[in-house]
Amino acid sequence: MTTLTVPRRFNGPPESANGGWFSGALAGLVGAPVVRVRLLAPPPLETPLEVTRDGDRVASASPAGPVATAEPGERFEFEVGDPVTFADAQAVGPAYGGLVEHPFPTCFSCGTAREDGLKLQPAAVTDGAYAAAWTAAEVTPEIVWSALDCPGGWAAGFGGRPMVLGTMTGTLAGLPETGEECVIMAWPRGGGGRKFFSSSALFGADQRLLAHAEAVWIHIDPAAIRPR
Repeated sequence: MTTLTVPRRFNGPPESANGGWFSGALAGLVGAPVVRVRLLAPPPLETPLEVTRDGDRVASASPAGPVATAEPGERFEFEVGDPVTFADAQAVGPAYGGLVEHPFPTCFSCGTAREDGLKLQPAAVTDGAYAAAWTAAEVTPEIVWSALDCPGGWAAGFGGRPMVLGTMTGTLAGLPETGEECVIMAWPRGGGGRKFFSSSALFGADQRLLAHAEAVWIHIDPAAIRPR
């Protein structure tokens, strides 16, 4: 048994972790080529979470109860196509819906009220795809998972329909270099009721595929998202 503590700066909603960052942290403990993380409750910030292992499966819990599970996932493939250029991803940034209305403006990944976050501005480019430009000033596996996270949410319809991450399955082929100009692409994959689906991919400056993920999103009331 060990513990995992999420630093406050890696928040999504104000009082809980960015789902992608937390998923990446658990994925690192599993250590498989593909990892599936299921969030059971909002991960609290600055709180030591108990982490236990049962074979290849990792579980985390707060004093109030289970928070998430992570286990090796099945390898998945989807047609990602060619990414847009970094310049084209920058060009659609002003159309980012979060600039008009954002339920979690301090989110580490896509918040509009953060100076020390990723400052991603995913917006529609073509054929239903979304793109965001990212200059990788700080690079860790957890931050790469965070970069894959929110663009998928906006592609799935986060604007006007607030959602939180429910499940994320990801794989990393490599990390960008510090200062590298990257493009994150994301695509909606349908859904209905309270569940919506997306996929996302991170491309390096030479358009090499560095990481990709599939996600399940849960429609929620933003005011109700509080750690237990």
